[in-house]
Formats: sequence, C-alpha cells, structure tokens
Amino acid sequence: MPATAPLEITERLAFAREIAEEAGDFTLRYFGATDLGVDRKGDGSPVTVADKGAEELLRRRIIERFPADAILGEEFGNAAGTSGYQWVLDPIDGTKSFIHGVPLYTNLVAILRQETPDAPGEPLAGVINAPATGEMAWAALGGGAWWRDRNGRTAEAKVSAADSLATSLILTSELKTFAEHHSGDATKVYLELQRTARLARTWGDGYGYLLVASGRAEVMLDPVMHLWDAACLKPIIEEAGGVFTDWRGVATVHSGDSVACTPGVVGEVMAVLKGRV
Repeated sequence: MPATAPLEITERLAFAREIAEEAGDFTLRYFGATDLGVDRKGDGSPVTVADKGAEELLRRRIIERFPADAILGEEFGNAAGTSGYQWVLDPIDGTKSFIHGVPLYTNLVAILRQETPDAPGEPLAGVINAPATGEMAWAALGGGAWWRDRNGRTAEAKVSAADSLATSLILTSELKTFAEHHSGDATKVYLELQRTARLARTWGDGYGYLLVASGRAEVMLDPVMHLWDAACLKPIIEEAGGVFTDWRGVATVHSGDSVACTPGVVGEVMAVLKGRV
C-alpha cells in the first residue's frame, strides 16, 4: 500500500484484514450446514450462531490490540472508546445467502474517525471479505484500493470504464426493500434502472459492492442500509475510482440508503434516484 495513508490507519487496516479473514474462517465452519439454527431478531431479520460468534471473535481481537478504540457491531451494539477511532462490524453481511448455502456473503470491517465520542464517525478504511469465494477488497483513504481474487492474486482495484447504463450491470440486494425506503415506495426506481441497464441481478449485499470496486459491475444500490452495512464500502469504492453516495447525491454512510457506481454512469443513476420516477 502506498505510504500516503497515515501509519495509524495502515496498521489498523492490516489488522482489519487479518481479523476479517479469521471471522470468515469461523463462518465457514457453519456454511452449508443442514442443521444450522436460525433465530429472528426484533426486526424479523435472521441471525445465526455464526453471526454472533464471528462478531464476538472480531470484538475480542480488537480489544486485545486496540483497547482504547470504540466498537459498533450489528449483533452486540456499541462499546465506547477514548482513542477517537471506531470499528464498525457486520460479521455476516448477507445472512440470508449464508443460511441457504449461497457463497455471496461477506464479513465487513470498517475503521472510522470520531471527532467526539458521541459524534457519528467518518470512514477512513474498510475491508470486504468474501470467505466462501476466497475474495477480499480493502482500502484506506489516500492509500488506494486493492482486490484479491479467488485464485489468491492481488491487484489494484479499479471500477469499470463503462459510460452508460445501457452497457452496465446493476445490482441490488433485495427487491422488496425498495418498498421500505424512508421516502416511500421506491420500487419504480429499481424498475427504471433495470429497464435502462444492459443487465440487472440481485448479487447483492457487500458482495455487490465488491463487484463494483473490482470492475465487474457498474452499479450497486440499496434502499435500506445501516451503518455497519455501509461504513466499510465508501473508502473502498472511492479509492477504486468510483462514486459512493446516498440517494440524494451526498457522499455519506449515514443516510440509510446508498449507491455505488462508476463515474461514467453516475449522472444517469442520480437522475433516476433524485426523480424517483
């Protein structure tokens, strides 16, 4: 990695890659199990022993190495810190895929900087680990983005050079969530993008953003996002040369929705999102 990212960030990013790999290996113990127990959280979303165990592993390792850092995780909430750094964790992004033995799930680890302990942090670095496919993408602001493919080869991550939706692959996680968008039913947004695009698929969750960062898809969007879903994505997409914003065009991970795309199609995508067709 180029030395333009501060040492304290590059050290944390290297550690983030290490523990994301460990969490991924932990989840693989349960991946494809026919007797995997599935519980339901208060919002109806599924959770398994693999989700909880992977987050416990991540938290334990972070506390051992960086005890003054704050931690926010999907399964076990927030733990305050004093260093100004915050780790944001999604131990399994794509639990529904995981439960059904589909390999397009990921472990997400982000490193944020907080101006005050109560302020929302801003992402500085992130890791998307896809343990069942053997892929990983990672980046720190100012340090470039990198991608390891399923054959173990590492190269700089670069978004696609496509310049129109008509030549683009667009992705999302789950169509029914468009009806849950905070501004109202946004299903027409997806249908309009699908109509215009060359190809549309639901190869979603964190893996969809990995596909954009590595140049294999042009657009990935989600109408419902939590901080642990989004935090690691922004630095990876931006350092790969792409655009990561909310649906209003604001470059943030705090709005509850997101879109990542190659610069050549951002104008078309934002015209659809802002117009809500």
